Amino acid sequence: MPARAVTLYRQEQTQHQSSKHVVHHSRISSSQVVKKKQVQATEAMAEPAYTVPAFRERAPEGMQEYQRMAAHFGRDLVQLQQELHRMKVATQEQVKGMMSLRKDIPAEVPKAPDFLVSLRSHTVWEKTPVKLFCTVSGQPNPIVKWYRNNVAIEPLSAPGKYKIENKYGVHSLIVSRCAVTDSGVYSVVATNPQGKATSKATVCVRRPQGGGELSHLPGLVPLLSGIHPSKLEVTLLESFGVTFGTEGESVSLVANMVVVPDLPNLPPEAMWYRDDTLLIPSRWAEMSIGGGVAKLTLPHLNKDDEGLYTLRIWTKDGTTEHSAYLFVKDATPTVAGAPGAPMDVTASDANADYVLVSWKPPNTTHEAPITGYFVDKRKSGTKDWVQCNDAPVKVCKLPVHGLTEGASYHFRVRAVNKDGISLPSKMSSGVTAAEVESDVEVYVTIPGPPSNVHATEINKTYIVLSWTPPSPRGRAPVWYLIEKCVGDSHIWQRVNTAVQLRSPRYPVFDMEDKKSYRFRIITVNKYGSSEPSEPTAPIQKVDPYGVPSAPGQVIASRNTKTSAFVQWEAPKHANNLMGYYVDASVIGSKTWFPCNHRPYKHTRFVVHGLVPGDTYVFRVQAVNSYGLSEESQESAPLFIDAALSTPSAPYGISLLNCNGSSMTLAWKRPKHTGGSKIKSYYLDKRRAESVDWKDVSPSPAVHRIFTVENLTGGVFYEFKVQAVNLAGVGLPSEPSKAFACEAWTIAEPGPAYDISFWEVRDSSILVQWRAPVYTGEGPITGYFVDMAKKGSSDFVTVNAEPVGHCYLMVTGLETGASYVFRVRAVNAKGVGKASDVSDPVCAKALPGTKEIVCGVDQETGDIFLNFEACELSETSKFSWSKSYKEITESSRVSITSSGRHSKLTFVNPEKEDLGIYSVAVTDTDGVSSSYSVNEEELKKMLDLSYNIKHPIVPLKTELNYEILEKGHVRFWVQALKLSSSVNYRFIVNDKAITSAEGCKISHDVSTGIIQMTIEHFTKANEGTYTIQIHDGKAKSQSSLVLVGDAFKVALKEAEFQRKEHIRKQGPHFSEYLSFHVTDDCTVMLVCKLANVKKETTFTWFKEDEEITVDVPPNPMSGSCSLPIPMDIINAIASIAGSSASELVLQCTPEGIRLQCYMTYYTEEMKTSWFHRESKISSSEKMRIGGTAEMAWMQICEPTDKEKGHYTIEIHDGIKSHSRTFDLSGQGKWRLDC
Repeated sequence: MPARAVTLYRQEQTQHQSSKHVVHHSRISSSQVVKKKQVQATEAMAEPAYTVPAFRERAPEGMQEYQRMAAHFGRDLVQLQQELHRMKVATQEQVKGMMSLRKDIPAEVPKAPDFLVSLRSHTVWEKTPVKLFCTVSGQPNPIVKWYRNNVAIEPLSAPGKYKIENKYGVHSLIVSRCAVTDSGVYSVVATNPQGKATSKATVCVRRPQGGGELSHLPGLVPLLSGIHPSKLEVTLLESFGVTFGTEGESVSLVANMVVVPDLPNLPPEAMWYRDDTLLIPSRWAEMSIGGGVAKLTLPHLNKDDEGLYTLRIWTKDGTTEHSAYLFVKDATPTVAGAPGAPMDVTASDANADYVLVSWKPPNTTHEAPITGYFVDKRKSGTKDWVQCNDAPVKVCKLPVHGLTEGASYHFRVRAVNKDGISLPSKMSSGVTAAEVESDVEVYVTIPGPPSNVHATEINKTYIVLSWTPPSPRGRAPVWYLIEKCVGDSHIWQRVNTAVQLRSPRYPVFDMEDKKSYRFRIITVNKYGSSEPSEPTAPIQKVDPYGVPSAPGQVIASRNTKTSAFVQWEAPKHANNLMGYYVDASVIGSKTWFPCNHRPYKHTRFVVHGLVPGDTYVFRVQAVNSYGLSEESQESAPLFIDAALSTPSAPYGISLLNCNGSSMTLAWKRPKHTGGSKIKSYYLDKRRAESVDWKDVSPSPAVHRIFTVENLTGGVFYEFKVQAVNLAGVGLPSEPSKAFACEAWTIAEPGPAYDISFWEVRDSSILVQWRAPVYTGEGPITGYFVDMAKKGSSDFVTVNAEPVGHCYLMVTGLETGASYVFRVRAVNAKGVGKASDVSDPVCAKALPGTKEIVCGVDQETGDIFLNFEACELSETSKFSWSKSYKEITESSRVSITSSGRHSKLTFVNPEKEDLGIYSVAVTDTDGVSSSYSVNEEELKKMLDLSYNIKHPIVPLKTELNYEILEKGHVRFWVQALKLSSSVNYRFIVNDKAITSAEGCKISHDVSTGIIQMTIEHFTKANEGTYTIQIHDGKAKSQSSLVLVGDAFKVALKEAEFQRKEHIRKQGPHFSEYLSFHVTDDCTVMLVCKLANVKKETTFTWFKEDEEITVDVPPNPMSGSCSLPIPMDIINAIASIAGSSASELVLQCTPEGIRLQCYMTYYTEEMKTSWFHRESKISSSEKMRIGGTAEMAWMQICEPTDKEKGHYTIEIHDGIKSHSRTFDLSGQGKWRLDC
């Protein structure tokens, strides 16, 4: 048990020992009843002392800890036993005192239940017992029931947990081995026919820090007693780095280690920290160690988890540790634009009346400002969240009241802005809404007033009043009333009318702005009310602090290739500062993003996850419970690259040639350039037997090849090299081998040098090298490239035939494998000496690698090759090559570079531009790419280029015309798309036409239609019509030739429509003459009229002779009809039959058709069709119909069955007229026509 907790417990026990149990009661009872109850109460109190149970035997290695814990708990149990004994003695004295005050009354008088001794609140340690007891009287004897948090206690539901006893009016409840979950409000209810009485008390069970049972998992061998984890030697190997996660995801931090000795049952002792706070295993943090691996898993990330994580392991020499930052960004909100979730929700100042909930605000970069917060609560053991505040609270804390006393709650918070509500925060730890009363036992009835009434917290939303409880206040439970008045008015108003306050502090919300209030407190118990306390000084609802002022100057500097070090000045007005938020923005983007998602407490921060080669600016905001400050001024732009330092040492010095008095040397560039371009190199030399180094030359070498002059033949020399950059001179290289100054006379070539790797991909690598300085006795004709896996000496020649250039694309490599290469030059005399073995290279593409893209500029039509680098340094440059020969000056191409992009543009592409083009980015880890331009692709690009340089306006339809209602002629064309700046003109017979009277020209951008309407179309309009369109750079033209017969048809139609329009200006037929046969076989001639007037006349004619009708027609009705007797049909049939032509065969898409032409034909005539003397009825196979001058029969999909003679008969009432056609297939006509 911690010393602090033990001290607190003993202080409470001391208070118990010094308190007195006095109960003042005024009831009267008989002496016999008093004596009898005294005896019964004495027996009830005489219980055996509580003894510590015997624990099981402990293993030797756990005995020391057990004895320590047992000693602490044993002393506490003895003290608890003594206290219980003193309580029982005091209770007996109380009972005796009460009985002595009673007067004799008849025992049979009915009485309501009354508690002579009420329940008392207790605070106990976990795994210790607690006993609640009370004394109750009543006539008849009351029935007593025990409750916890208003839930009846049933001993049988948890055997051994609860023990309920009743001995002559003394009722007790014993809770054995209390757990933290046993905390709550315990109540006892006594009931009889006369009424009901209730007594309550709060039990708070506390857990000692680090408390827990010691036990071994079954099946595991006990720890070796001779070795402690701190005696192990632990060396950390690969450890977790800076990690990025998102809310709701799972993240694991893993560290590998070597443990000596490595004992399976004795893993090292590891501790995990977040921002120097020790983490303990829970459902939010899972820890494991063993097998050389320490692992921390966060199964459900929250922004509360962001911070610096440290793994600290005890070793033989102390501790070894590793730290890295974990960033947790906001999860995607359910509503676009909603803020991120708040964090670090804590519940404090818990009491029976309210709980103070506080939190930290989220960062906002592109989101709208936060307007407030909603706080939700959830009872432990339930799943439903209930919103606590109706309106958003603007400050990051809220007193939550209306809680159930004794119940445990969790809280969460949601942020609000104009776009919506954020996701909820991580819920707080559970807190119990209960207050442990002190056991004050002073003989008083009406309590005194509280003292020291003051405001402990003031803001614009609420104030918190606190006061010192009255002393003494008596045994009866007390509560408090709060009254307020405006200024010095002395008109007091009750504040908590519906709430019974039991805690000496309470938040007050109902206050008007800009008004001062005074407050006073009254203590109340069942006996009455105290005098009011002294009123407070005037208190006004204001924000004493507000948000902090903006932080001062922000300075950003380089840290690594993906991080920056940002520091700033603290704000002048901190106002209870919580921390800072750091934001970053890429130059030119105008978009800010958060660098941390949880307030950072210090004024310096390392921003991780930046893109190498980009330039950023930074800003900082200060945070407190009122929100975020104004943004600081932006930092100066910072190019992201490693911090500037001197270069590392060059290496790999090799001898390329020697003529007996000079040596040509080459070396490899430093692996780390120090963030700046290497300017030059200094060379030193010495004789192999000497220790003194001398400068080779007073001026440094500019390139990585140098000829050392004035050497002595036959002497062995050693060399070393130092690189120089802006930061200074770097470390010297290791001394080279001892090279003999002897002239080379071999016939074969010397070694190639400067092997480099480009276009590294998952299965291929481009190997490049420089030609040997010493060529031997003839020109070099080619090269062989040898390859081996890293660590192997078994080289394999890649190319079967020598390559004639200094590069080779090696394919078919194993992804992720590392290889080394060497090159051998060839001349006529043979294969020369192999080059030095290259550095290992891994066949794996750089993250984010992109290839060269070939395209055509949509504006200019230029053909280009474009490349975007995945990595860039401040000194990087783009180097373009054709066939791997650098392009320096060329009239064929132009090169432009900006930021990460570089573009090679062809001036006038032709066949000589075909080939392999490559680009490499200097001062990077081999960022490069290549592209092969072949003839087919060049032709395709040239076509696209021509279309862009000579654009056309795409037309949906060509120029066309149509005749309108009044005889107007409309010429129109429709484009797929037109802009508002389109220009066009119509040309007729080589003459431009403009919009004027009689000719209207217009266009509609939305439909793409351009039109010209000629109102009076005459013979003079014959000719060729053309429209020319200009829309930006695009052009288009369309023509229509309207001459000869085509023009005559158009002119005839235009004149007809013009006459029709004129005709319709007076009375005219809207429907011409037609007829139908009525049910009484009368032929009815009908026509419809339009635009008639009263003076309009209507006359019927037959063959130019006027017909006199019985009923004059009425033109105003819009329709006129003339009935004709049926014999006219026969007359028409006679004329039609006499004029009928022979049957004619006509082929149609559906089959064949037999047609008979005649002067008149109508379906009312008696017409019949026959096939082989069988009458034919109209059907899907045989369709019968006709027009005004023809009768026909359609045979659909004819077969052999349809062969034979076909006849049509027309009856005129006197005789029949027939026409026959032979469709036998033997003669002229066949079915396959």
